[in-house]
Amino acid sequence: MKFQVITHKLTFKKPAKTSRNVFEEREVYFIILEENGRKGIGEAAPLSLMSVDDIPDYKQQLIHGLEEFVETRNADVFPVDKLPSMRFGLETAIHDIKHEEDFKVFNSSFYSGSPIPINGLVWMADIDTMSAEAKLKASMGFNCIKFKVGAHDFDAECRMIESLRKEYSAFKLDIRLDANGAFNSDEADEQLRELSRFEIHSIEQPIKANQWDDMARLCRNNHIDIALDEELIGRDVYKVGSSMLDEIKPQYCIYKPSLHGGFSACDEWINQCNKRNIGWWATSALESNIGLNAIAQWVAQYENNLHQGLGTGSLYIDNIDSPLVVARGQISYTAKPWKFNH
Repeated sequence: MKFQVITHKLTFKKPAKTSRNVFEEREVYFIILEENGRKGIGEAAPLSLMSVDDIPDYKQQLIHGLEEFVETRNADVFPVDKLPSMRFGLETAIHDIKHEEDFKVFNSSFYSGSPIPINGLVWMADIDTMSAEAKLKASMGFNCIKFKVGAHDFDAECRMIESLRKEYSAFKLDIRLDANGAFNSDEADEQLRELSRFEIHSIEQPIKANQWDDMARLCRNNHIDIALDEELIGRDVYKVGSSMLDEIKPQYCIYKPSLHGGFSACDEWINQCNKRNIGWWATSALESNIGLNAIAQWVAQYENNLHQGLGTGSLYIDNIDSPLVVARGQISYTAKPWKFNH
């Protein structure tokens, strides 16, 4: 077996803002494994200020780990809690090389053409722009809208959500919120109580990670169902997964394979959730279409009817061309030929 690492820069069509940072461009690293005439392609994509492996010597560590992997065939060269995005990229390439069909990572219904329902993501902007974008996505057929919240005046955000809810009832449209830890733990309970007036489906990470007692209290009070997101970053599911879920008792968990240690780690997280009747869904972490395709094929293996967070492929002006298509609130894999042109 031999490998190659290719660097690719992705440029956002417009800055993507959260309550924590603003993304304008990012570098991703494509891992190409080759053995016996077959190739597998994966994407290692650290997310600035979020990935635990957002480190200065990223490419050097990636290459060093791959050198060790081709000798040992042991994916643990990239620990799930220390180098999760490298683990994700390697696991994708390993799964890809097993199949004769190009870019077939998992033998799931998505690759065969079955669509996956996704949420329509509204990035942070001024309130009027966010409101208009949400209503546009709803008119385009998305029946689940996700707002990034926490950067504006709280009352203004409530009015924005109320405006959408007046046009679309909870029977027609799910509304999800993602605070990226922006709420203060002392105020979050009252804020969630206020937001519950709008029949919110769930809110991701209302307060910063590592406040297990406060997060458990918010989940217990259950004004709005809580979904853990950043709380899972840097955690080794095999060491702390069960204890964390037992202590916090969230209603949902959100899995991002490139942030949470690849598919094997996310499979174990899902196993732990299923034991506790905790709901879950998966989202991309701003990967290119290489990573997005792999996540979609992976999640389609599960009988999960919730909206997935897989609508990020259109964010870039220089994404990898692919047969992934988003239309009327679903993502599909078409029969279009796909060649890896970087």
